[in-house]
Amino acid sequence: MIQQLSMYKKIIFIFLFVCIQGMTHAQTRLHADHSNAWFMYFGTHSISSQWSIHLEGQWRRTEWVRMPQQLLLRTALNYQINPSLRVSAGYCFVETYPYGDFPVSSTFPEHRIWEQAQTQQKIGKLEWINRYRLEQRFMYPNGGVPVYQNRFRYLTRISVPFKGKEIKEGSWYFSGYNESMVSFGKQVRLNIFDQNRTYLALGHHVPGLGRLELGYLYQIILKSDGVRQENNHTLQVGLMSNLRWR
Repeated sequence: MIQQLSMYKKIIFIFLFVCIQGMTHAQTRLHADHSNAWFMYFGTHSISSQWSIHLEGQWRRTEWVRMPQQLLLRTALNYQINPSLRVSAGYCFVETYPYGDFPVSSTFPEHRIWEQAQTQQKIGKLEWINRYRLEQRFMYPNGGVPVYQNRFRYLTRISVPFKGKEIKEGSWYFSGYNESMVSFGKQVRLNIFDQNRTYLALGHHVPGLGRLELGYLYQIILKSDGVRQENNHTLQVGLMSNLRWR
């Protein structure tokens, strides 16, 4: 067990080192700042004691809410191996619109297959989640032959109630996370660092509904040419529901 933890720490260290290198070597980059708003739903709906369905929708806008940025629809089948570990596999559809200072030439779709392992543990009042996600991405930026890329994502998230020892119905809480993403494969040539997201939020567990969060996301996106970089300031409104279907 100790050897496994040591191996995981080495993997995470190497991964974060690559991401930090990608973020700091920015002397010759062209920067653009955008103001966005994302409205999101995350549902984990049980169908048995160990199986559940993941449903997710994100409506992403730019210039606050004036212009479309992206539409994201994601689903998966989850299997709860034990109380601390859940694995998932599913499909995601993304439609990206021209926006900002570095717009794409036209609206284009993306299809993803994705696999994930998520650990969750409680340390005193603190909820700690670590998520490891692998994506196979098929993008159609010019409406023709797809561009294929692989991407690995690592997220670490904490949540802490303002009162009491746990987050339950009626609780107010603080939440924050950091997620880094790297791309790999033959079609990734100039840079492997894709993006980094840092998030802070105020949350409320609405009785009978789920966790509602209002937060701020700072997102760095490095374009495929390794030169253009987006710095996105995003207002996020998200609902996370665990309503049972059985």
